[in-house]
This record gives sequence, structure tokens and C-alpha cells, in this order.
Amino acid sequence: MHATVGDRILVHGRTVGAGEQHGEIVEVRGEDGRPPYLVRFEDGHEGLVFPGSDCEVGIAED
Repeated sequence: MHATVGDRILVHGRTVGAGEQHGEIVEVRGEDGRPPYLVRFEDGHEGLVFPGSDCEVGIAED
């Protein structure tokens, strides 16, 4: 997985009833766009994300 600052990330819920989380990548800490990513989620919290199969990264929309 590769990303750049400003890309969007979608984390699918892992359990029944868990909602999806949407966020923006604000920092790429791995080499050549690889994880981990510092993500600012829509609810305002930030966290370090090591994306797995439950994540999708997309190019930021203008």
C-alpha cells in the first residue's frame, strides 16, 4: 500500500455494528509512501494507522 499526504483513508468496521471510519492522511512515516500513516479522522481525533485488509486508501478529492 502506498499513499501521500492528503489522500483519504477508509477503515471498514471489523465487527457487526461497527461503522466505517473516514480520515485524511496527514503524515506518511514509512519510506516511499508506505505505512504507517498519521491519520486525522472525521471526528477530529488523530492516530497512527498500520492499514490492513480492512482499509482502502484513495486519492484526495478536490
